[in-house]
Amino acid sequence: MGFSSSTGLSPQALSALLDASTAITSSLEPQVVLQAIAQSAAAVMRAEASSVLILDARRDKLIFQAAVGDRGDLLLGEEFDADLGIAGRVCKTAKPEIVTDVSSNKYFFKGIDDKSSFKTRGMIAAPLIQQDRVLGVVEVLNKIGTDNFNEQDLSLLQIFANLAATGVANAQAHHQLKKENEGLRSTMGSSDQIIGQSAPLRKVLELCNRVARSNATVLLLGDTGTGKEVLARYVHQNSEVSDKPFIAVNCAALTETLLESELFGHEKGAFTGASAQKLGRFELASKGTIFLDEIGEVSPSVQVKLLRVLQEKEFVRVGGTKTIACDVRVIAATNRDLQLEMKEKRFREDLYYRLNVFPIHIPPLRERREDIPLLVEHFISRSAVDLRLAKPVLSDDAMALLISHDWPGNIRELQNVVERMVLMSDGQIIDVSILPPEIAGAHAQAGDDAGDSSLWGYEKAMIIKALQNNNWNQTRAAKELGISRDNLRYRVKKYEIKKPPR
Repeated sequence: MGFSSSTGLSPQALSALLDASTAITSSLEPQVVLQAIAQSAAAVMRAEASSVLILDARRDKLIFQAAVGDRGDLLLGEEFDADLGIAGRVCKTAKPEIVTDVSSNKYFFKGIDDKSSFKTRGMIAAPLIQQDRVLGVVEVLNKIGTDNFNEQDLSLLQIFANLAATGVANAQAHHQLKKENEGLRSTMGSSDQIIGQSAPLRKVLELCNRVARSNATVLLLGDTGTGKEVLARYVHQNSEVSDKPFIAVNCAALTETLLESELFGHEKGAFTGASAQKLGRFELASKGTIFLDEIGEVSPSVQVKLLRVLQEKEFVRVGGTKTIACDVRVIAATNRDLQLEMKEKRFREDLYYRLNVFPIHIPPLRERREDIPLLVEHFISRSAVDLRLAKPVLSDDAMALLISHDWPGNIRELQNVVERMVLMSDGQIIDVSILPPEIAGAHAQAGDDAGDSSLWGYEKAMIIKALQNNNWNQTRAAKELGISRDNLRYRVKKYEIKKPPR
């Protein structure tokens, strides 16, 4: 194949690369892209066979994901240590290699030929590199004709590999996004979703995906309302025990005695009121995942028992003597500074290091503002359905104020604010006048009697005023507020508003 002086590539090579580019970019489905790469590699390099091996970095394995040529399909799914063979060398060095006679090369892995009954004479292999990261290796075998592969062929394959790496990276990213969405939709019946595309959120999801397939203990760190339980469910759903139980426990919601019983169970007669044996959450989560929310609130005595579970994989029920084996993956979460808690002797150092195997810091909403429009749109749609209202339209000015707000309560606060806005809009338009005063500032029109400047105080005051104006007739009060009677009754119940006695 002769090379042109102006581009370094022959017209035939340029045409083949153009055809290859079209084939590789025609789909985002990983398997389709990889097979297109294998077929194009053989065509561009005029070779008898070719294959694409993808690196599983976590297990340090190279896996045959696509192959063309005589009996190449027999290799699909085969894997080997990423430091073996010529492909292994290319993967580790990130440099292409050419071998004109594999029989005299000490790195050639003959087992692959034995598997496919293919006779390799010569080969070249090049790394698939994207943003300085090796994704895998593309290799071509046996140049058609009597000639061996040469240095020009090696240069051409590297150009092809650079093109192919972009296709692989795009397909992998597309597949990962689909998997995240599918995993979230099927998470233990939960309707919560991970919404957003910001770099901080993608980093968190990358860490979650990395740890999900292991059984490592995870510690989720972040402010209140950042979605720690949603991420814990995400890790579980993408783990190898996703079909097993996911049990969540709010450690701050129970007294010490009740929490100990809730976690480890109790025997009949263990304490006053223990009329029967009770299985604890660790037993109920067998083979699955237990999520310990607000772990920083746990008392010293319960900390000791948690430490034993993490160290020995066993526990004893309250009031019992039988040791119970425990095979459960632990995910814990806190909004406290556990290192400070250790220094103040409020949290055991040994328990901290058992929990802090794989920490993930969850960013507050103010650090991922670009996700706010997506979250607002999601919560508007969901609130409209829940409140049985038409989906309102959000004005640009209102969205700008929502994006600029610091959201100390994070996603939980945003969700509550959006629900209130949907209710107040009654399915029409959400403009600045509907926003709570702490967000709208001088634009808020709270009314003379709305002395409480908090979000809920403002809304409650408006409802009470309307009821007073209409002698506590809910139908007329709802009409004054511009909402349905059902929506007013919902808010009266939520705020526990009662008509004062005469």
